Amino acid sequence: MSDQIKHECGLAFIRLLKPLSYYKEKYGSALFGLDKMQLLLQKQRNRGQDGAGIATIKLDLPPGYRYISRKRSNSPNYLKDLFAEVYSRFDDVTEEQFDDPEWLKLNKPYVGELYLGHLRYGTHGSNSIETVHPFLRQNNWMTRNLVLAGNFNLTNVDELFSELVELGQFPKEMSDTVTVLEKLGHFLDDEVERLYTWFKPDGHTNQEINNLIFEHLDIQRMLKRACRKFDGGYVMGGMIGHGDAFILRDPNGIRPAYYYQDDEVVVAASERPTIQTAMNVRYHQVQEIKPGHALIVKRNGKVTEEQFIDLQPRMACSFERIYFSRGTDRSIYLERKKLGELLTEKALKAIDYDVENTVWSSIPNTAETAFYGLIDGLEKYLNKQKIDAISSLEKPGDKKEINKILSVRPRVEKIIVKDAKMRTFIADELVRGDMVSHVYDVTYGIVKNYKDKLVLLDDSIVRGTTLRDSIIRIANRLKPSMIVVISSAPQIRYPDCYGIDMSQMGKFVAFRAMVELLKENGKEHLMEEAYDRCVQQKDLPKAEIKNELVSLYDQFSDEEISDKIAKLLTPPEIEIPIKVIYQSVTDLHKACPENKGDWYFTGNYPTPGGNAVANRAFMNYMEKKDVRAY
Repeated sequence: MSDQIKHECGLAFIRLLKPLSYYKEKYGSALFGLDKMQLLLQKQRNRGQDGAGIATIKLDLPPGYRYISRKRSNSPNYLKDLFAEVYSRFDDVTEEQFDDPEWLKLNKPYVGELYLGHLRYGTHGSNSIETVHPFLRQNNWMTRNLVLAGNFNLTNVDELFSELVELGQFPKEMSDTVTVLEKLGHFLDDEVERLYTWFKPDGHTNQEINNLIFEHLDIQRMLKRACRKFDGGYVMGGMIGHGDAFILRDPNGIRPAYYYQDDEVVVAASERPTIQTAMNVRYHQVQEIKPGHALIVKRNGKVTEEQFIDLQPRMACSFERIYFSRGTDRSIYLERKKLGELLTEKALKAIDYDVENTVWSSIPNTAETAFYGLIDGLEKYLNKQKIDAISSLEKPGDKKEINKILSVRPRVEKIIVKDAKMRTFIADELVRGDMVSHVYDVTYGIVKNYKDKLVLLDDSIVRGTTLRDSIIRIANRLKPSMIVVISSAPQIRYPDCYGIDMSQMGKFVAFRAMVELLKENGKEHLMEEAYDRCVQQKDLPKAEIKNELVSLYDQFSDEEISDKIAKLLTPPEIEIPIKVIYQSVTDLHKACPENKGDWYFTGNYPTPGGNAVANRAFMNYMEKKDVRAY
């Protein structure tokens, strides 16, 4: 992706099902769980930028011993620093002590049976250590201690916050993380109190009641009550002080979550290949946590997957497949290739089928797999042409002519190069802007001056500023006769509110193109009318709100908006034609049939809060407020 946008947080969970001595004997270290957690987070580093943290719970410690440990880092090298600090706690351990798992468990932090890790990619707010997961809700009762981390954004934090206040709580801030922590914590407290009240009349001691609560705490019931009104996309991991744990997923399956289980371990993470690599298991052994379900691991090691909320139509995020998730997942890799292949006909039409005089390249680095698919499509097209040409030869079997026909291939070259080491420390803004434009470079001497067309594939175009200010400008130095930019994603038209920081309308090049078309066609008044309808709806229940942006985009065809985008992305000094081609939503669904969450492109939000966010984003634009919409 040429434009950098905010990413998705990453989650990792491990529950060791055997005594620590088992892992020492079989794998040579009592730190088996900690080592695997480090690997799980490292392999999901693509999902984190601002910070990382881990928490550990030890089972069956006597009173007076610390059974919960947590460490977080928001340093620039957050993962390296996080685990450097964690492992430094073992610097003074003797070889004899290191060979004693029970001694390590009693005397050293981060040696336990439960691990919860998180990579933070903040969508807003400060990057202080307080914003880094996991979060703790502490209590002197083991069963009321809650550790929470997640990949989530909720659209109705204000509503949930008000409910907490009505319950008598006094939350320290109105944020989704604090609100979710306190919401879950409240119903955890309630479940513990219910069980205590139930068992107390039977004459049990308080310690005996504790053990009964350990056994009978109903995590599914707690989650049903706590999450009933959650509106948004979420995957949350929680550990309770006595040893129960859960990983829950929203009812539309917006955010991804996977798990693996055997007789030694339960592992969950945001991405399948992360688990495959860390645990050395095969694709089919890693299961997807079903939408609206929670993977629940009880203190006694029992593992179940239980529904905790009413199911909704599956609307798993398509951007996960296009860009966010690691391309090493087999399904994602094949889907990205298909996205590229499905663009073949549009690409050929754009160059007037002149394959001989066209150079094909991708914009580094995430578009590479889709580019392979595009080239596959071109090869298939050319093979059909070759068959027809050979069949039409005047002299069948003419080796010279056959060789000439077979030699035609797509001219695939590495034209755009990203200079990852480029840094811009100069203070002057004009100079800095010129330096930024050189983050990308080009390969000279491959494109024939004023004759070759240049086709560049990107995986998505959000703002288009990097294309305009850097890539197109520097590609123009090669003197092609035309530049065609292809996006393997459709036009990004609407804000996201489920985990990605894309909520300011004025930053979307597709929105700016639509606004320009409205002005040029004397339809600017439609924006004021849409704004008035947004204002009229702002206090309605979220389920009754209609997305008013859709009617504005409906004024123009996809091609009209693409043509206007091309003009917006053409620097004023460039005289050659610039074309911009986008994936269609129909072909997106063909390529990614299980991830039909396409609200970025269609405005079809999976939850009621989405429409409210879209309208709020549009109102912010009309009111010239440069703020996020949720």
